[in-house]
Amino acid sequence: MNILNIIFYVFSAAAIFSSLMVVSAKNPVRGVLFLVLTFFASAGVWMLLHAEFLALILVLVYVGAVMTLFLFVVMMLSVRLAAAREGFVRYLPLGVLTVLLILGLTIVTVGPKHFGFAEMPLPTEKAADYSNTADLGSVLYTDYAYPFEIAAALLLTAIIASISLTHRRPHGRKSQNISKQIAVKRDDRVRLIKMKSEPKK
Repeated sequence: MNILNIIFYVFSAAAIFSSLMVVSAKNPVRGVLFLVLTFFASAGVWMLLHAEFLALILVLVYVGAVMTLFLFVVMMLSVRLAAAREGFVRYLPLGVLTVLLILGLTIVTVGPKHFGFAEMPLPTEKAADYSNTADLGSVLYTDYAYPFEIAAALLLTAIIASISLTHRRPHGRKSQNISKQIAVKRDDRVRLIKMKSEPKK
């Protein structure tokens, strides 16, 4: 076992531990921070696989932008921890059953005979002019062009659906209409009543 194997196991253990803490942390802010640690560990594994572009994108885009927004949203929203704990306990058996099912399928389909450095060794050294970005782009836009377009269409549909659900007019909410306030007339707001004066007794 060389130093690269040790680094791989360290990053893998960190990713597994932090991903488990994401779903089991009682505080949502800590869950977001553990998700950041998961991204860093995954980026380390990708660096070992010579996928430098994916590792840098994971750190810059997800950790630098997406997770920052997640953290702001979680800190600004008033999350009810009691309700979150009740939901976690309620769906715990289903979650454990799903994990066992996925683990069983992984063992059956992959198994020990298909896993390990003997069957899947580390990537070989590339030439000096090798471009990871160009190789990824050529595979993505040739062999996986249709799945890429379908994923883009699904993401666009999800964005439109989220915007339409967010901007629905709430019922029973009083809002200010500036145009009606400006166009108001005196007769609409003030009514003058002529009354005869009462004589003094």
